[in-house]
Amino acid sequence: MKVTPADSHTLIQVRGARENNLKDVSLDLPKRRLTVFTGVSGSGKSSLVFATIAAESQRLINETYTAFIQSFMPSVGRPDVDELRNLSAAIVVDQERMGANSRSTVGTATDAYTMLRIIFSRLGEPNIGTSGAFSFNLPDGMCPECEGAGEVSTVDVDQLLDRELSLNEGALTLPYYTVDSWSWQIMVNSGFYDPDKKLKDFTEQEWADLLHKDPVKVKVGSNGFTYEGLVSKMQRTWLAKDRDGLQPHIRAFVDRAVVFARCPLCEGARLTQEALSSKIDGVNIAECSAMQLNDLADFVRSIEDTGTAPLLANLLDLLDSLTEIGLGYLSLDRPSGTLSGGEAQRVKMVRHLGSSITDVTYVFDEPTIGLHPHDIQRMNDLLLRLRDKGNTVLVVEHKPEVVAIADHVVDIGPGAGTAGGEICYTGDVPGLRASGTLTGRHLDHRARLRDTVRTPKGQLPIKGADVHNLKNVSVDVPLGVLTVVTGVAGSGKSSLIHGHVSGQDGVVVADQSPIRGSRRSNPATYTNLLTPIRNAFAKANGVKAALFSANSEGACPKCNGLGLVYTDLAMMQGVASVCEECRGERFTPEVLTYRLNGKNISEVLGMSVAEAYDFFPSGQPHTILGRLADVGLGYLRLGQPLNTLSGGERQRLKLAIHMAEKSSTYVLDEPTTGLHLADVDKLLALLDRLVDDGNSVIVIEHHQAVMAHADWIIDLGPGGGHDGGEVVFTGTPAELVTNGDTLTARHLREYVGS
Repeated sequence: MKVTPADSHTLIQVRGARENNLKDVSLDLPKRRLTVFTGVSGSGKSSLVFATIAAESQRLINETYTAFIQSFMPSVGRPDVDELRNLSAAIVVDQERMGANSRSTVGTATDAYTMLRIIFSRLGEPNIGTSGAFSFNLPDGMCPECEGAGEVSTVDVDQLLDRELSLNEGALTLPYYTVDSWSWQIMVNSGFYDPDKKLKDFTEQEWADLLHKDPVKVKVGSNGFTYEGLVSKMQRTWLAKDRDGLQPHIRAFVDRAVVFARCPLCEGARLTQEALSSKIDGVNIAECSAMQLNDLADFVRSIEDTGTAPLLANLLDLLDSLTEIGLGYLSLDRPSGTLSGGEAQRVKMVRHLGSSITDVTYVFDEPTIGLHPHDIQRMNDLLLRLRDKGNTVLVVEHKPEVVAIADHVVDIGPGAGTAGGEICYTGDVPGLRASGTLTGRHLDHRARLRDTVRTPKGQLPIKGADVHNLKNVSVDVPLGVLTVVTGVAGSGKSSLIHGHVSGQDGVVVADQSPIRGSRRSNPATYTNLLTPIRNAFAKANGVKAALFSANSEGACPKCNGLGLVYTDLAMMQGVASVCEECRGERFTPEVLTYRLNGKNISEVLGMSVAEAYDFFPSGQPHTILGRLADVGLGYLRLGQPLNTLSGGERQRLKLAIHMAEKSSTYVLDEPTTGLHLADVDKLLALLDRLVDDGNSVIVIEHHQAVMAHADWIIDLGPGGGHDGGEVVFTGTPAELVTNGDTLTARHLREYVGS
């Protein structure tokens, strides 16, 4: 597997990379090999792999398209790098959640459902036509009652209005229909009813006009407007859209006012009665879609037909790959928007495995997220299969099991933020072990089992839990200790904890879900750190605090405090460029003249958490920054946009905020996500501190270091999906290692014994 340096065409050559915190980085990466990038969070791994190599590859590909095509593509600026040679087309397989569109499913996202449709169009009895007749997204196949959605909606009219009032008295309570609003004026001046008449006294015809009238032109004053019944308009505008695409206040209203129920005609199957009548060996396509993938693979394997043998083989290969990677518990009808980031990444990965394209650069962002140690070996096998097809595979990863299979390792550091951005080591894995870098020193580091476990201060009983695949589970969660919930992906961990513990009084949940907010939101605004900072600037300079907000009076008028100007170039790509007026500093020149201990507000927002912690040696800012440092976010810049944070960083940011609250129970979902081996020890110390302060901490986790450090383990399984949903062990980690015979026990025993 050695690459001859003289053969430069077998190397991706990076020269002078300075994106984000990279310090003029130059290196060579072997092509058609598996390279793993290591280093602490914020060291510059993503800046090198995603923001430099993958971004430039994507930009160069985009430039080959016509200006018209480019106008529909996202704008990709040229990375700050002197030269990149021998790039191949890069495919980024990241953890971004898949589209939340309810019509996108695991089946449609992987092409498995398309193959299944073709098979049913050829082999289904009775034969009902082409594959389109089996599609719930095409008119030929969608159920006429629910239009392929699988559910129908009914509007609770009393959430839209108050029957005791007249229109003039404000009877309409839905958004945008307050008295004197445009929508209200159209209703009042329509002439279909008396605006002073109480709604409870409306005739049947007036009710029909108020709620269900089809669009019709009416005159308001001298202008013509379209009048439409309230329910009709709701269904056409808000209910026709995907729920997640609605504005937050509209979504909250729809959740209150609309009841979704399974379609009575297709019973949730989404398809026409004809499609549901066509069967192979007594099973219709909706029943196939509802099967677990590993069960569907067995069904496809049993079909004997020489005419469709190649298609059956392709579908079987795809289903087996999904099962291999630990996703056998999913089904084809599972909406893709409900997949976790790790599940979404693995689904995308399998899609590429079936591709005939070779000599591609595949870029992965922590592909082991959400994987039990049992499944990491399967993930490694897939990474190696992609490499062996003749592709270059670049992986950003912390897990030593993945580092171990690398042909080549690039270790970036030595620290995070301004203390990172340098190449600490490049070479093979034995060389990394001997290198003395932070990663090299921690590669074989193991957390030990506790000498003594804490005594619980009570129990939180869970009785008869049956959410999703849970099989009437009853278990006591101990309080006042560190409890770790384990089990393979799909075993029921999240269903048990989020379904039966989260939401109770005194329970704080810090997960990896996106933080709602715009590109203006950053750690300083989200943690409310900006308020005391603005007040400190105001007091030191004798001016208003509002001047030091980029969303208020002090904002640069040219870019409205964004620091960037977005230019729409019509048929060409839109471009985001640094604002010429404030040079990206976001504030007016006057505001930037005001100083606090020698720094202006833009310079303070450019500081890392660690730098700011020293800059504010006391008071509320020091306290908030201390919490951010405690959760391992010392490298984040105060003004860094929240939409640039990873799932793990978002979770730790939420945890830092919740640490300020008086809580009794913390629920954390895979808090080691994105953490370097050296930082896992810091996380364990933080969890200990939370427990020692009198809290209960419940952690859903796959990392053996966290399992070993626990006071109590609840292990679910034995497998995923319908093979899971049971508690297979409860007890201390020492008892699990000594007596357990579960998958978790096997891997933890190996971990603490090695």
